[in-house]
Amino acid sequence: MKQGRSAEQATAGFDALFRAHYRRLARILYRIVGQTDLAEELAAEAFWKFHQRRPAQLSNAEGWLCRTGVRLALDALRKGKRRVHYESAAPQPDSPRSPEDDFARAEEQERVRQALAQMKSSHATLLMLRAEGLSYQELAATLRLHPASVGTMLARAEERFKREYERCHGAAAAVSDHPLRAASRG
Repeated sequence: MKQGRSAEQATAGFDALFRAHYRRLARILYRIVGQTDLAEELAAEAFWKFHQRRPAQLSNAEGWLCRTGVRLALDALRKGKRRVHYESAAPQPDSPRSPEDDFARAEEQERVRQALAQMKSSHATLLMLRAEGLSYQELAATLRLHPASVGTMLARAEERFKREYERCHGAAAAVSDHPLRAASRG
């Protein structure tokens, strides 16, 4: 029976503490975070921490709640700042593509593949690796070429690709974006 009364007294004491200090704590936290809903959530969290821990030798419950609430608010600001930093550093997703865009991209990729299939494999390989972003040095090492000759060989390969592409699909089929880059996407 004694435990029941002490639990009721503790609950009543906590309820009285909540009624006496919640609004003030929420206003203080609002000044830090600038959002009413977040301030109220953090104030409730401070009270929840108080309720869970019930510091035994506590003479200033309001001070404890304010310190805890302010720490929670500052943590929320830091977390928001980190989130904004990481979200701004992340690449933006591509805009949704329409079925027509997907179809046009697939057609262009097929035209590029057909033109590449008509070329010497060494030229096609050189173009595809360059389209994947390999530097001249990386191309030379990968294909066992002399580094000084990569630029010349790449220019020749691009010219042959252009001629083959136009021969297979006509000059009107050329797209504004470089066909090899279109083929490497998607």
